[in-house]
Amino acid sequence: MCGIVGYIGKAGAPAVLINGLKRLEYRGYDSAGLAVIDDERVVVAKSPGKVAALSDRARSEWPEERFETCTSGIAHTRWATHGPPTEANAHPHLDGSGDIALVHNGIIENYRALRARLEGKGHHFESDTDTEVLAHLIGECDKGDLFQAVCDALHQVEGTFGIAVLCSREPERVITARRGSPIVIGVGDGESIIASDASAILAHTQRVIYLDDNDIAIVTADSVEVRDLNNIPVTREIAELGFDAEAAEKGGYEHFMLKEIHEQPECLANAIRGRLDFDLGTAVLSGMGTSPRELAELDRVVIVGCGTSLHAGLVGEYAFEDLADIHAEVEQAAEFRYRNPIIGSRDMVISISQSGETADTLAAVREAVQKGAFVMSLCNVVGSTIARETGRGVYLHAGPEISVASTKAFTCQVAVLLMMALKLGRGRRFSREQGMRLAREIETIPELVERVVAQSEKIRKIAADYADAEHAFFIGRGPMYPVALEGALKLKEISYIHAEGYHAAELKHGPIALLEQGTPVIALACDIPGRDKTLGNVEECRARGARIVGIVSEGDFEVAECMDDAIYIPRCHPLVATIPTVVALQLFAYHIANIRGCEIDQPRNLAKSVTVE
Repeated sequence: MCGIVGYIGKAGAPAVLINGLKRLEYRGYDSAGLAVIDDERVVVAKSPGKVAALSDRARSEWPEERFETCTSGIAHTRWATHGPPTEANAHPHLDGSGDIALVHNGIIENYRALRARLEGKGHHFESDTDTEVLAHLIGECDKGDLFQAVCDALHQVEGTFGIAVLCSREPERVITARRGSPIVIGVGDGESIIASDASAILAHTQRVIYLDDNDIAIVTADSVEVRDLNNIPVTREIAELGFDAEAAEKGGYEHFMLKEIHEQPECLANAIRGRLDFDLGTAVLSGMGTSPRELAELDRVVIVGCGTSLHAGLVGEYAFEDLADIHAEVEQAAEFRYRNPIIGSRDMVISISQSGETADTLAAVREAVQKGAFVMSLCNVVGSTIARETGRGVYLHAGPEISVASTKAFTCQVAVLLMMALKLGRGRRFSREQGMRLAREIETIPELVERVVAQSEKIRKIAADYADAEHAFFIGRGPMYPVALEGALKLKEISYIHAEGYHAAELKHGPIALLEQGTPVIALACDIPGRDKTLGNVEECRARGARIVGIVSEGDFEVAECMDDAIYIPRCHPLVATIPTVVALQLFAYHIANIRGCEIDQPRNLAKSVTVE
């Protein structure tokens, strides 16, 4: 992984490809490259580092007319898997003849065996990558028809791929295919754009075709023909993206992350709007596709996700058990399909993924479907693979999230989980009056978050006192425990401070040994059950010289006096309080990272959408 762009049309391909790669920079990468067809030759430029370095390299090595006259090409930003981020390992890779160029997201699991076989036939490899092996394999299969060569090669491949392939003999078309790694094709006016992410397409068209697994497409400037790997035609409908290029711009903010933190009141309003029935005290989530009887007959809720989505799921676990009186558990998606989970037809499996393309979560979805569970998804990207394969669920409507560190997707995930729990609760034990009160609380979430975002400058001043720390601990109880995990994750992701989240009671079971004079402890001590016990843990930390930053309910000055610094959140329902609390922690992490001079939107070694295991 990480980013693919392909273009064929009437514009100069190099500029289009470079601009497309810039749109994908947020996904995280460490090298970049592009290939175009010029005078019946494949011409390649590659560079470690940023897309800007690639642009400089291409403009220094290529004549200016190439930027105008070459109208087909492919490009890639690479997040290193096989081999370090060097020029040799950067994509595109060529076959042995140099006539075929390939860009690839995913992992070819049997590449060693394929490489050994190809070396036995005289092939020589320049890189450490699995991708170059696939390029040579396509070349080995090539008998004059690029499409058939790609089909024949992919039949021999084990693993995942999203690819775009260019051939000097066939400059009028690009071949693209996918299995487990997303590909979307933009259908423009006399041009087509291939990408791993719709962000690269926005500047050209709103009309797109999403490929399914084992689809392979012949893309020209005026047409898209989709087949399967057995060369049988399949139908894929043209969809509308639903957001424009302006939504993916910084809009005057210093970083995308700061913009996305500030967008949360509006995003949460979009996620909630029209989904609460105040008369019946329930939620209206038509995408779930469930009747009250089906919900009442459920035995269990199983939530699967990774990273930030996993933390949202942990908040959801509390919500389903507290509100709906139903057993809930959260599974790390990467483990789900390998541990032979006990899942049945009366279990509802909820998969959570911002991108809808997370490889481990997609695998968990497929395993749950095989076991006969009732499967649905929470996704932010319309048309994503997980959303399409589950066929039911709830879209977040958070808008494009560009910063690698997730903010608005997390809060919208939690808001939707609360509404799902409310819907289940009304079908089980929640009274109409209880449902009405909670619906009103959920309705206030955008306003609660607005009040926290308004404290950004105050939070920045507090953060300045902790920016030199190298270690930090986040503690909480009940639904604030997963918020502590998420707060620690945000700090370590973007500031590179070693941060750990713990249930407050776990501190004295080992981690307290790490506290030293001045170690920051961020205590989530707002007014929820267990607050007083958390305060006891705060005193244990203070006794060992730790400095305490408290997240405190407004007006709770007695608790604030126990802290070295206090950030206030509005008083609200304990489950609702998780959302304004995490926004305060997002701002705390952002300001520390900014003070430390970190590259906030594209942290080192991280990718936005993890499409390999």
